[in-house]
Amino acid sequence: MTLALIPFRADSRPRSRPGLLRRAKRLSMMALGFLVIGLGILIAPLPGPGGVPVIALGLVLLLRNSWWAKRQFIRAQHARPKWVYPFRRLMRKKPEIAPVFWQQALRAEKVVLRKRPWRQLIRVRKRARRALRRAFR
Repeated sequence: MTLALIPFRADSRPRSRPGLLRRAKRLSMMALGFLVIGLGILIAPLPGPGGVPVIALGLVLLLRNSWWAKRQFIRAQHARPKWVYPFRRLMRKKPEIAPVFWQQALRAEKVVLRKRPWRQLIRVRKRARRALRRAFR
């Protein structure tokens, strides 16, 4: 038997496992995600859309750190792709927050309003967009 096969360590203290730190970070982020979702549910009854973005943020935290949530997310993506797409956009490395909420506001308008006011609203929105573009040039 040669000395090359015998494992040798200069220091005798035990090494910390790198996976343990990663797992603790992931579990703490999952707990934070659940906490943020709970907070969003608590503030949802208040006037305004305050609870919806908070719940979305909690779901994003949970989806980035939980394998179980990712599997459920993939199942939901196959079942309802239009509902899941905004969350996919928010989970990117550089998320597009403002366009996602704008798109969801437009979808909500389409559901709530009928056809006639819808056309008038399109004209108002186009005028507002032109005015904002002129103001920020």
